[in-house]
Formats: sequence, structure tokens, C-alpha cells
Amino acid sequence: MDSAAETRSPQLVENLFRHESGRMLAALLRILGLHNFDLAEDVVQDTLVRALETWRFRVPANPGAWLMLTARNGALDVVRRERSARRFAPELSHLLDSEWTLVGTLDELFLDSEIRDDQLRMMFSCCHPRLAPEVQVALILKILCGFGTDEIARAFLTEPATVEKRIGRGKQALRESGTLYEIRSDPAILDRLDAVLATLYLLFNEGYHGSHPELPIRSELCAEAMRLLAMLLEHRTAAAPRAVALLALMCFHAARLQARLDDAGSLILLEAQERGRWDVELIRRGVELLERAAEGDRVSEFHLEAAIAAKHCLAPRYEETDWRGIVGLYDLLMGVKPTPIVALNRAIAVGQLEGPAAGLAALQAIPQAGLEGYPFFAAARGEMHRRAGRGDQAAEHYRTALAQARSPAEAAVFRQRLASCASS
Repeated sequence: MDSAAETRSPQLVENLFRHESGRMLAALLRILGLHNFDLAEDVVQDTLVRALETWRFRVPANPGAWLMLTARNGALDVVRRERSARRFAPELSHLLDSEWTLVGTLDELFLDSEIRDDQLRMMFSCCHPRLAPEVQVALILKILCGFGTDEIARAFLTEPATVEKRIGRGKQALRESGTLYEIRSDPAILDRLDAVLATLYLLFNEGYHGSHPELPIRSELCAEAMRLLAMLLEHRTAAAPRAVALLALMCFHAARLQARLDDAGSLILLEAQERGRWDVELIRRGVELLERAAEGDRVSEFHLEAAIAAKHCLAPRYEETDWRGIVGLYDLLMGVKPTPIVALNRAIAVGQLEGPAAGLAALQAIPQAGLEGYPFFAAARGEMHRRAGRGDQAAEHYRTALAQARSPAEAAVFRQRLASCASS
């Protein structure tokens, strides 16, 4: 297949448009100003429509560069046509008002290095402290990742109208802020870095084990979170140890993605995964990043979660997992992030280390507030009873987990465990 035919592939065109639309929008907002958000989106849309029309006859050798040049020309036309009726980015107004500086300014702002900085500014701008986490994620998916409203709604099990409202609130907050968040100074980055990391972590987790009824794994969400985080780490100050540790954690989890589903689309639990299908290169990268993250004197939740994930990835077989080390890490994590989910995972590890009776005791010590309706809490109880040979009690808990399953893939796992209870 020649390169032109490959680029015309619907899947490749969609991926290209998604990736480049975020770059175009970030650059256009820098030029046109956040108050002209809709205008910037119109220029992006016109660029993509023109690409679909033009590429029917001949696909350019560098489609991404073609899109950026067309968006730059679109911005030039808009500024020339609208500058008497609109105001654009305040800090650039003196450069955009004059024909002597207009073309050179746009050429400079569409350089790859400038666009990368604009994407970082937009990432930090989307994580405005006034915005709820779900609004921040929706903004990042819409603006930086090129996701459509319907697609975001499907990913987060909500209505498109709800997503539209979230994005509308986010856009309004951006307009009111006046300019993109400035990231040149170290204090400015550190002030909002934790919010950015939390948003990217939420985005990755939604892809890794979200609650979508038909898609238990959304690898494209994981990939976008990793791409944005890798871009963030290119900035010296943003590459704080906790940010590096988060990327290490994502690498370890992403390495196992291909082994988490069988051919029928059912989830495969860690103990049954074929480790030969794990991505060795991603694991190696995760180890390198975790070592790099050891700098500094702050141990974050991401350090500890990445260290736990590393122990799973580096065990040759499930039976050789370092459960003692994992329990110790969970003990530390409970001191940093004492959530019900962390306590649940710690209890499961205790059951592996000390036996099902100890695991059940650890489960019973967890306050159930925050775990109501969470199927893997009931499943953990069922597994401890099953391993202890109490098949009837195990079956009761697995029936509860089955009733609470959020997707067919989860339900399939619980049915298999329920069937195994008879032999116990």
C-alpha cells in the first residue's frame, strides 16, 4: 500500500485529524485570544473540511504540515478580515494590527516549538482550580485531544448534553481568565502542577478500567494521557519527580493492556494473564522512569503506586510476586492516600501474603462508605472464601458482584468465579 493510500485510510485520517486539531486549536487560541474560542474552532473545522475535499485527489507528502499551514493561512485571513471589528490576543495586538509584522508573527507562532508551548499553556489553563475535575478532563479531551462531544459522553457514561454543559462552563472560565496560563516561571507551574497530574491520572484510569458497559478498556484514552504527560515532562520545571513517577505508573499499566482481554472481549485478571504478551519495552521504560523519579525528598502517591505496579510487572510468574514488598508499599500508600480503594487493594495483597483468613479480616476492617455498589469489593470477599474452601459463602458474594457488574466484561469474570465455587 502506498503512502497516499495509507493516509486515506479512515482510521489513520481520524487519528491524524484528532492529533493535529489539538495542536491547531492551541496555536489559534494563542493568536486569536481565548475570548474568540468559537472563532478558533471554526478555523480548525474549516481546515479539516478543506483537507477532506483536497485530499480526495492528492494527499500531501506531509499531511500534518499541510494542516498546520492551512490553519495558519486561515488565521491570517481571519485577522485581516476581522481586525477592525474584533480584538485578538491582547499581548499580540500591536503585532497583528500591522501588515509589517502580521505575517512574520504568525510564521513564528506556528513553529513546532511554539505550538508545543501553547499546548502546555492550554493544558494548565484547562486545569483551572474553579473547574470540577470532570470539567477539566472534558476540556482536555475536547481541546487538546480532539475528541468529539459524543465520544466524551460515551467514555464517561453521560449524556452529550451534560458534556456540552461541562465544556461550556470550561470555555467560559477560559474566556474570563483572559489569557492562556503562563508557564515560564517555576512558581506558576508548581502552583497548578498537581491539578494537571490529577487530571491526566483520571484520564488514564478511565481508559484502563473505566465503567463503560461495552468497552472495558479504552486504550486511546490511556495513549492520550501518556502523550500529554510526556509532553509535559519536556518542560524542565514540570518534570518534577512525582510527574515522572506518574508516567512510570502509566507505562507499567499500559504494558499489560493487550493481555487484559481475551478474544471474546472478557477481562482477564492479573493472575491469569499471559505474561509473554506484556510489552517488555514499556516495562523497561517504566523502570527507568521510576529510577529517575527517585530524586528529591518527597514520596508521592504516584511513586508508591508505580513501585507496586513494578513489582507486579517484574515478577516472572504470578506465584513469584513479592507480596510482602507490595503489602509494605500499600502500608505507606495508606499514609499518603487513605482511600477505600487503596484499602481494598491492600487487603487483597494481605490475603495473598498471609492467607484468606487474614485477607478477610483486612476486608472487614474497611469502612464500606465509598465501596457501596463497587463489584470488586464483593468479589474480593468471594475470592477469600473460595480460597478458604467455603464455596457457598463465596458464591453468595460473587452473586452480589455479578449484580453490581458495570459491564459484560466484568460480569463474565464474576460468572467464571461463581462457577468455580461449586468445586470449592
